[in-house]
Amino acid sequence: MFRTMSLLRALIGTSRLVRHTPRLQAALPPDDDVLLDPPDGRLAPALVAAALDDPEPAAKLLATTRDAAEWEDRDRYTTRLSTFAYRRDGWLEHWLAVAPHDPDALLVKAQLAVRRAWESPARAERLRELGPLIEAAAEAAPNDPVPWRLALDHARGTHASHTVFESLWEQAVRRAPHHYGSHVAALKYLSAQWYGSHRECFDFAEQAAEDALPGSLVQALPVRAAFAQLIAGPGPGHLVHGDRIDAAADRALALSAEYPAGDLWPGEVRNLLVHVLAERRRWTEALAEFGRIGPHASTFPWSLVAEDPLRGFLEARSRTVREVARRTPLRAAPPEPYGAGPGDADRGGRSGPGGHYA
Repeated sequence: MFRTMSLLRALIGTSRLVRHTPRLQAALPPDDDVLLDPPDGRLAPALVAAALDDPEPAAKLLATTRDAAEWEDRDRYTTRLSTFAYRRDGWLEHWLAVAPHDPDALLVKAQLAVRRAWESPARAERLRELGPLIEAAAEAAPNDPVPWRLALDHARGTHASHTVFESLWEQAVRRAPHHYGSHVAALKYLSAQWYGSHRECFDFAEQAAEDALPGSLVQALPVRAAFAQLIAGPGPGHLVHGDRIDAAADRALALSAEYPAGDLWPGEVRNLLVHVLAERRRWTEALAEFGRIGPHASTFPWSLVAEDPLRGFLEARSRTVREVARRTPLRAAPPEPYGAGPGDADRGGRSGPGGHYA
């Protein structure tokens, strides 16, 4: 009898997959249309020009963010430009040659140097050598919180004490109390992987989310803390209860719903959220979030759970489709991925308050 029931469940599950999977897949962008870390409409021209060894558009873009105090954009663009310079830095060398004291060039230079040092086997030693470079970027733009976010990342890699880290944190939030990048840097420092625990990480993330501005991506910090625990797996680190992880996902879902489907601004948060939802087996909500993501995959978090981030995204999406199809009764219509129909194409930029550093 037990074997008969198991066989029956398997047959029903297969029938549901066959019936519902094609419709669910058709409602999402085809695999070949999905892009990894697509630039927005402001960044794309700067990257194209940099590929031609022309730094002027990048210089104008970062100067605009500095003059307008667009700290979230400035942080995100600095990181993306330094990532480009990591493999092709002729345009940055040219920029520094003609404007060696330019605060924007110094910031990209410092971000690139920290990344290279971070990947060195002698990480802490290499990072310690970069202190003056980060200080120069901070002094060149006294009101800019981004060099201080960079200093927070630097402090984590050099095993700075809690006292040192707190002093840097104070400098960062004095300039921008709700800066997402600085909050992410603090969250990493407090994580169980570094100098804290999962509970400390969650406590900080939840308090920051409570204090965040409406629409700010700081509200997604708890789901980032949840991701850190989920990928760490069972073991030491004062694990938090699953209800707390689900509450973090709920908060991130509410934030995501404030932005249009296909919007690049919350794209990384949405990618992070679908992974957490899938880990919690909340398949229908994960499918809806894949609909909001559209064709925009992000390196984080998939690079931490898959060798190929884009493949990791696509496999997670396919698994979600299968799980939803398998759970949908044969005669029922499967749920539509949220916002996955025509007219929800890439809007190419930010459409609401908040901020993001990728």
